[in-house]
Amino acid sequence: MASKNVREVALDALLQIEKNQAYSNLLLNQTVKKSGLERRDVALLTEIVYGTVQRRDTLDFYLTPFIKQGLKKLDTWVKVLLRLSVYQLIYLDRVPDRAIFHEAVNIAKKRGHKGISGLVNGVLRSIQREGIPDLKDVKDSVERLAISTSHPRWLVERWISQYGEETTKAMCEESLIPPRVTVRVNRLKGTVENIAQQLEAEGLSVAKGALSEDALMIERGNVVQSNAFQEGLITIQDESSMLVARAVNPAPGMAVLDACAAPGGKTTHIAERMGDNGLVISLDLHEHKVKLIQEQVDRLQLTNVEAHSMDARKAQEKWEPETFDRILVDAPCTGFGVIRRKPDIKWTKTEKDIAAIHKIQTDILEAVAPLLKQGGTLIYSTCTIDKEENEQTVRSFLNQHPSFLVDPTLFDRLPSKVKEKGRGQEGMVTILPHDFGTDGFFIASMVKQKGSDRSGTA
Repeated sequence: MASKNVREVALDALLQIEKNQAYSNLLLNQTVKKSGLERRDVALLTEIVYGTVQRRDTLDFYLTPFIKQGLKKLDTWVKVLLRLSVYQLIYLDRVPDRAIFHEAVNIAKKRGHKGISGLVNGVLRSIQREGIPDLKDVKDSVERLAISTSHPRWLVERWISQYGEETTKAMCEESLIPPRVTVRVNRLKGTVENIAQQLEAEGLSVAKGALSEDALMIERGNVVQSNAFQEGLITIQDESSMLVARAVNPAPGMAVLDACAAPGGKTTHIAERMGDNGLVISLDLHEHKVKLIQEQVDRLQLTNVEAHSMDARKAQEKWEPETFDRILVDAPCTGFGVIRRKPDIKWTKTEKDIAAIHKIQTDILEAVAPLLKQGGTLIYSTCTIDKEENEQTVRSFLNQHPSFLVDPTLFDRLPSKVKEKGRGQEGMVTILPHDFGTDGFFIASMVKQKGSDRSGTA
């Protein structure tokens, strides 16, 4: 692969995402490792791949008038080559048009025949000469929003029904902004101020987080290669995700279950907040993901975490009722709150997936509820913003388990600005992507009443 230039590597990656529904973030990491590209080309590769996936439908809208036979008639590789080329033409100011044309035509010659390279050249030249079609010509406001922000129409309609058109527009537009890198400071090893100084001394540029008091924003530099990261002083984690451990509110000596724990960000945060004292049991369905949890635990030098490969729905087979003081269910979800980081999500998920995931979420809550001690706290969280997966899942669980009540003290454990945004209700909070520039997130807190039976029902 090292002999290929950056646009050929980008095309290969995009084709894998298109054909195999490969996750863009994981695939890109693998591609960078194998490519042998120089650092500046890695940045361009990342921009092209993420940008092309993120703006797929907008790019198709721009291309459609210039392809007589229709986009659907083109071979997939030709369509993707045109998309990534138009993405560069429209959105990348620093890339000269002549370089885009030259590379696109050369790739077309390599992969196809003279007619294909002629078509690619002709389409790109026509767009340069005539300009792209105007989105204002799309009269249907929902369709225009879907195309302009490159979201499936069904998803836009769903969000409008849940949040209204203005909020949906803000969410869709926010999803097109590249995510920032944030890290969580390991309070067992230093203060936010001290670790910020260490990162600055290593040549990184950092700023305080916008939401979590444990957070630092990385404005410049590769934080993974820093000594601070290698020594376990920091963990890469989004700020909204950092709020979950605060919601769990663990204390030294407690027994805590993290039922869906990989890759381990919340598990290790809980362990840190317990002062590395007590026990955190971390579960994940897949063995290779359990290894990721253990790697985090080892890097942070924590001793109070046990990671197990297990389906959380079978947890009662291993642990007795009322074993845990706190239980976290950071549930499997559609991930609609992290579209900025994983843009392929919006193209691969469907409404049927939401119903299926809702069932899994409910089953996990059902399975772990008996394991919580009376008076203990059950935290349910997701990185989605869909109300069926969030509020409806929680209400469904509460209706079936009257011994659990919503926790009115949740907001006492969260930053005041979260409550000020007004997206909370008693015991639950939704953070939308444009609220603080973080991932979209949902957190609910429920308390198991004393005097309830061991099953957690009543």
